[in-house]
Amino acid sequence: MQQQRSEIEPSHPDERAALDRASAFDGVSVVVPVFNEVECIERTQAEIAAALSGVPHEIIYIDDGSTDGTAKVLEGIVAANVNVRLVRFRRNFGKSAALAAGFGRVGYSTVATMDADLQDDPQEIPKLLNKMFDEDLDLVSGWKRDRKDPLEKRIPSRLFNRTTQVLTGVKLNDFNCGLKVYRTEVVREVTLYGELHRYIPALAHYRGFRVGEEAVHHRPRGGGSSKFGLERYVRGMFDLMSIVFLGLYQRRPLHLFGGIGMGISFVGLLICTYLTVLKFAGYGIGDRPLLILGVLLIIVGIQSISFGLIAELIARTSYASSDPPYSIASEHRRYADDTADAAGIDQPRASHRQNGG
Repeated sequence: MQQQRSEIEPSHPDERAALDRASAFDGVSVVVPVFNEVECIERTQAEIAAALSGVPHEIIYIDDGSTDGTAKVLEGIVAANVNVRLVRFRRNFGKSAALAAGFGRVGYSTVATMDADLQDDPQEIPKLLNKMFDEDLDLVSGWKRDRKDPLEKRIPSRLFNRTTQVLTGVKLNDFNCGLKVYRTEVVREVTLYGELHRYIPALAHYRGFRVGEEAVHHRPRGGGSSKFGLERYVRGMFDLMSIVFLGLYQRRPLHLFGGIGMGISFVGLLICTYLTVLKFAGYGIGDRPLLILGVLLIIVGIQSISFGLIAELIARTSYASSDPPYSIASEHRRYADDTADAAGIDQPRASHRQNGG
């Protein structure tokens, strides 16, 4: 798709400047996962269209196995709008799968995601894009600072966000806000499965992308009911453990398991050394539980180190067939000028290629 300068007319006049300066901006692909939102979907479509009026854009709805008539409404929307696409799942596969399907179909240089329950305000998309271009970020996540949800949702969410912030090192206040904007390179490189959509900022951070945050307007649900309960935080903790491990130790598992094994073995050696001193001092140690603990810790430590070595071997073996452990922002190379070549003179010229280009 040929890139062109945006003729954007956002709701807030000051929001046009940054996008006009972003010469690489050719439009935005809005990915909207949908599951049983028949009460909200027509208004969601109208609000997105109004918010992005004058902006080149496409809207990609992912129907995640809806059973309430949402699919029929979406089919009508697609029939009436040339810039709207619909992907229907055979059953409910989850939000991560829906986002992954949408990311694989985007056609513009920037991507926005939002939920279809009317809590996310599409009018915030230009503001998030402006922040991304102004601060040269790759991903900007919305922050529901004034969240319009019940207290029983807000308290666990704050605890969840704080824990995620500490463990991942990504300084965001709201990881789970559905309203985000990305450069296309981010969605091409981040792999989603299970329920990892909550950790897209952390996944992008581990790939070397620049991540930021902006406060956004949040609203009460426009209809229907929440599809998530408190059990999502339990599942989220397991996903968080997976993210931290994969982000920090996927390519060097021996550093984790070897470090744990050495620590455990060291404690066991200290205990056995202490008992050895007692033995030479004439004390009996054969019936001491401490002896069993010391030997057990040494064995467990050696097993942990051995496990780390096996994991390292597997990681090295699969390295060639997996995604590279790096992310390229750009490439630069000097080429000989055509006229200089004809004269027999090697005069270099600069060439720049953006990632994904």
